[in-house]
Amino acid sequence: MKTKSFFLSLLVLGFLALSCSKQNTLTNSNSAVSLKSSITSGVQDLSTAMAAITTSTGYQVVTGPTDLATKSTVISPLDTTTHSILLTNIAGVYDYKATTIKRGSSLVLQFFTKTATSTQAIFRMPEEKVKASRSLLQYRPSDTLLVNNYTISLSDYQYRFALGNGWDYKMASTINIKNADAGTLKIQSSNSPTLGYKYASEYLFTNGYQTKFNYTSGDTANSTYSISNGTKTLYEEKYIAIRSKTDPRYRETTFSLQIGEVLIERELGPGYTLDSAKVYVSGVLQLKSKVEFVDKASTSTTDNCISNQKRELKITFDDGTSSTFTELAGSVITDITTLFAAMRQGSFATRIIDWIAWDIYTKK
Repeated sequence: MKTKSFFLSLLVLGFLALSCSKQNTLTNSNSAVSLKSSITSGVQDLSTAMAAITTSTGYQVVTGPTDLATKSTVISPLDTTTHSILLTNIAGVYDYKATTIKRGSSLVLQFFTKTATSTQAIFRMPEEKVKASRSLLQYRPSDTLLVNNYTISLSDYQYRFALGNGWDYKMASTINIKNADAGTLKIQSSNSPTLGYKYASEYLFTNGYQTKFNYTSGDTANSTYSISNGTKTLYEEKYIAIRSKTDPRYRETTFSLQIGEVLIERELGPGYTLDSAKVYVSGVLQLKSKVEFVDKASTSTTDNCISNQKRELKITFDDGTSSTFTELAGSVITDITTLFAAMRQGSFATRIIDWIAWDIYTKK
């Protein structure tokens, strides 16, 4: 009886092993098809998102004016003061209306006039002045004919800086143009000789899409680029590099790229060498797919990414065919690069919002 049970058990185990082998073979044989189709699907969703983003009013805000100078150009190089502007210092409703005020024995132009109280800082100005931002702090007689139809509302603002000694910055705003919401912009950054540089920006478009960029320097440098729609991640790229006291060069430790259901990742393995990249589709490892990394910049950089066009991926599928990620993604990569370059610069904040805050703060 025991002998029969033993042989029966062997038959069951053999059947299970054969079934697993067939399942693995099926998964591997279909990996090329599922990976290609999944990337194609992810690119289509991303292309739809970028088309909606780049044609939105919010995109014009993100990639907006850059012709105003930064405040550092109007501060004396001998000024060692730590300047600090908080939301409470500039709270209220301000309308663009250039007037002359007396400051000591001099007359100076004040471009924004406080017209109401508020716990926020609300700036109302003509759209024409924002689009030609260099004229924002210049008076022209024809300005009296313009309508204040562009509104920036700050729910958070903190800017502390000293020339040559870094800064600490935080801002959250909503933008309304001609009585239509254009989205929400948030930026947080800091820089100091001891703590290094940190920067994070995000923009929530009125159509539901959201873009985020994060970058941190220091001994552990990392960057993240992401585009999402609600809880769905359409695109996300992460890069981490480290340096040590004995070796100041940055060495990559982690890289990942997600587009839709496809995830490509590479991490530091035993012996402090980078493992081969792994490819997943909906969480399932693609055993026969291969990814090669082609870097266009120095390996010591802190930001070797596809999003800034410093890196390319060559993907070889199970059927032996190969394509670069750029070939698979098409022109959407160029759109992504332009978008994140603007997100990283934060020109709308540094060239418009900060200038207005500075003008109001210094002329109160």
